[in-house]
Amino acid sequence: MKLPTLRGVTTAMITPLLDPDTLDVSGLTKLIENLIGGEVSGLLALGTTGEAPSLSYETRYEVVRHTCRIVAGRVPVIVGITDTSFTETRRLACKVADAGGDGLVLAMPYYFAASQRELIGYIQRLVAQLPLPVILYNAPTNTHHVLSPETLLRLSDLPKIAGIKDSGSNMIYFHELVSMFHDRSDFSLLVGPEELTAEAVLLGGHGGFCGGSNMDPKPYVDLYKAAMARDLNALGSLHSRIMQISSTVYQTTSEPSSYLRSLKCAVSLKGLCRDVLAEPFEPLGPAEREQVRKHMVAAGLLEP
Repeated sequence: MKLPTLRGVTTAMITPLLDPDTLDVSGLTKLIENLIGGEVSGLLALGTTGEAPSLSYETRYEVVRHTCRIVAGRVPVIVGITDTSFTETRRLACKVADAGGDGLVLAMPYYFAASQRELIGYIQRLVAQLPLPVILYNAPTNTHHVLSPETLLRLSDLPKIAGIKDSGSNMIYFHELVSMFHDRSDFSLLVGPEELTAEAVLLGGHGGFCGGSNMDPKPYVDLYKAAMARDLNALGSLHSRIMQISSTVYQTTSEPSSYLRSLKCAVSLKGLCRDVLAEPFEPLGPAEREQVRKHMVAAGLLEP
């Protein structure tokens, strides 16, 4: 049991839906084929971009089953299993293993505040019962917990801990991790915000989870390749394009939900699936949808 060391662009997949809690299997198939054809390195199902906390357990299980079936071993499939319940977290992990998934992504439970000591104990107890390797997820905005570098170093000694996805947007923190794990080629150091992927790779990290690659994998894959090659000329223009997408497509409204709603709208404009969201969110209106379309044309993601 060993997760292939994650490198490159892993897509934090959206969850295509027919209604707020019904999986769109046809849309999921189109999405996955487009991503694999675009040479992403792996797929993350049921992450934040996948709206996992808003989906019923049965729908989450369906996402797992169909994703693993469609991918059929062509790229690693890892699945977010974060839950406030220890038992439900473990249950979903077992569903992933049964379906043929490759690994798990685990953030901290996100209701009660916990100390670093308590988080260490929780992860030690949980990981011992999980059937697959685990990427820990530092997601302070969503969980209100930060995994300190010292905590992560201690947890990295557990045999099933394979890396970290850091979505804290603190590059001093990430730089400390790179220094701490510089001799651990088996331990993946990945960032969550796609806007920081290039910087993370230049610092010595291994890649990122890019939600924008749901729309079009190419600019994100090219960005990673340019960073690995230290091709700063190519990297500068690619990074500017990623930032253009981030500051226009994702900012269609001033509401906190704008990223998810705009991204699903953008993927629907690419003809891959509908723009249905899980509750509590609704699709963008016609005027906002047209705004997303114009931003995508300007960013080279759609033909005029």
